[in-house]
Amino acid sequence: MASNLNPKYAYTVVYVSDVAKSVAFYAKAFGYHVRRLDDSRRWGELESGQTTIAFTPAKQHETEDLTGKVQIPHSDRDRNSVEVCFDYFDVDAAYKRAVENGAVGVSEPEDKEWGQKVGYVRDIDGIVVRMGSHVRS
Repeated sequence: MASNLNPKYAYTVVYVSDVAKSVAFYAKAFGYHVRRLDDSRRWGELESGQTTIAFTPAKQHETEDLTGKVQIPHSDRDRNSVEVCFDYFDVDAAYKRAVENGAVGVSEPEDKEWGQKVGYVRDIDGIVVRMGSHVRS
């Protein structure tokens, strides 16, 4: 059976405790522009190229009965099942900016054997953010 499906990856949704604070944090710490923050403060989006980074509350009565509760790590030794990854030309400068603006440093940028420079921080909700250089194939 032939299909006319042509999917386009549209959103990554990040579940957070306070949408407005997280949108402002990501804009300041990682350099993104806010596309929108709705009046209810329950949905926010960042300009991030072809795929949107969206934020919504971790606790939502609308979807918990349908899809279950969001699992939140209980310590800094736990992490979410997804990490957010951003490419930067100058990873050291990006890492410094993130930490200066409230991100918690996990691992300073270092060169990896596969040719990428990578550093890790945690956002204000404890979500791991990987900051790396682009790897050319």
